[in-house]
Amino acid sequence: MTSAVAWQVAEWLGADQPPVYAAVVPLVALRGDPVTALATALQRVLGVIAGVAIGIIVLNVLHPSTIALALVVALGLGTGMVLRAGGPLNVQVAVSSLLVFASTSPDGYAVHRLWETGAGAAVTILVSPLLWPPDPRRTLTSLSHESRMHLVQGLTGTVAVLGTDPITARANVAAVTGHTDAIHNCAVRANEAERTIRFNPLRRRHRDAVERLAHGIKAAGRLAPHLTTLAAEAAAFTGRKDLVPVLADARRYLPALAASTTQVITGALGTGEPEPALSSARDLIAAYVRVDSRPAAVALRRPFQQILDQLDPHHPA
Repeated sequence: MTSAVAWQVAEWLGADQPPVYAAVVPLVALRGDPVTALATALQRVLGVIAGVAIGIIVLNVLHPSTIALALVVALGLGTGMVLRAGGPLNVQVAVSSLLVFASTSPDGYAVHRLWETGAGAAVTILVSPLLWPPDPRRTLTSLSHESRMHLVQGLTGTVAVLGTDPITARANVAAVTGHTDAIHNCAVRANEAERTIRFNPLRRRHRDAVERLAHGIKAAGRLAPHLTTLAAEAAAFTGRKDLVPVLADARRYLPALAASTTQVITGALGTGEPEPALSSARDLIAAYVRVDSRPAAVALRRPFQQILDQLDPHHPA
């Protein structure tokens, strides 16, 4: 769409031939948020100006030849190292100078290339805030669901393998590591989506919803280490004969506790209402404490307790 707008604007400005160069700029620049588009468009404009100047100057001094070609490329690459505009090597300088070198009418090509590129860059800079991001609220809703899913799977998966056999318990540690990595990846993507809403005036009305969703995803990232701790404790305890009674009690109480904690996670990070499930989960922990106060049982309960404390809006933490 932006390329079509740039093409039309160039025609309105009096292009006497198809304004291809104006349409190319959006295709190159629109790769991310508006800040990226601005930097890329600026880099392209600077590259075209410098490249056209280098090509014309060299052709006015030397006739087209291998030596002239090598000089154009060398000057283009050297200038591109200076005109980075905060990015990588600006190869547009060398490309533009080569196109001038290869043109049958260098002066005419230079004029068309300069003003069409400028028009395309202007359109890109003006239109990109209306296109990026497409819908951060929708993106964050998907990330919120994904992060909650990984939390729940990591929690319930560990409880399911508790006391089975050492191989299964160790395999679960690897699975939980995958879940925590996915949760942290969701948090990184949430930061990006939340940041890009500043550049899109059409999405400003969603700011509150975006902030709420991003907050929940970041909270999931802070809960992820407790999943790893629980999986590691389960792997360390499984297969130990001296802990058979502890694991037997754990298999009685932890499934219900995990189910209740899952409801707390869904409420706190989804609907924002964790209180009913939170009270139930704390009652289950209290019942488990009365039955078993041995150190291994304390270690198995601690990740659940920490998760509940972090999700409790009234907890001092």
